[in-house]
Amino acid sequence: MATPVGWSQGGSGSVCLAFDQLRDVIESQEDLIHQLRNVMVLQDENFVSKEEFQAVEKELVEEKAAHAKTKVLLAKEEEKLQFALGEVEVLSKQLEKEKMAFENALSTVKSRALRDSSKKDQLITKCNEIESHIIKQEDILNGKENEIKELQQVISQQKQIFRNHMSDFRIQKQQENYMAQVLDQKHKKASGTRQARSHQSPREK
Repeated sequence: MATPVGWSQGGSGSVCLAFDQLRDVIESQEDLIHQLRNVMVLQDENFVSKEEFQAVEKELVEEKAAHAKTKVLLAKEEEKLQFALGEVEVLSKQLEKEKMAFENALSTVKSRALRDSSKKDQLITKCNEIESHIIKQEDILNGKENEIKELQQVISQQKQIFRNHMSDFRIQKQQENYMAQVLDQKHKKASGTRQARSHQSPREK
């Protein structure tokens, strides 16, 4: 298993440091015991005093006791180390799962963003088309309004011309009526004169 990042700081890192230190202590103790045994062998070969032998023997017993105590501590530290390594492995697996879940979520968000962006582009294009169509329709309406204004002006002119014609027609009609009345009156006068003359002629005869 790969060494986790930050292993040398805190937590399980301190366990590894203590483990290494205990290992060094045990090795130094084993070297000392080996040296004491060699001394005892030499003492067996060479006579030593009882006091020296007892002192060396006591020292050897103390070193053995310290060595046994150190082994117990080392076993405990090894147990802690294994527990810490187990926790790190579990956390690493959990972290890997969370990383995969995050990458999947990120991929989903990116895909959704791309779809939304595509929809947005389509809407913008559609809006531009509608706006262009509206502008064209407004241009057409403006053209129609101008045509209507021109037609209104023509109609207004035609109405004015018609009014003028009607006025001229009425004047002419009045003149014609007046002339007809004058002619009628002259005709009546002429007829009356002829009748009067015709009545006078028999009497003279």
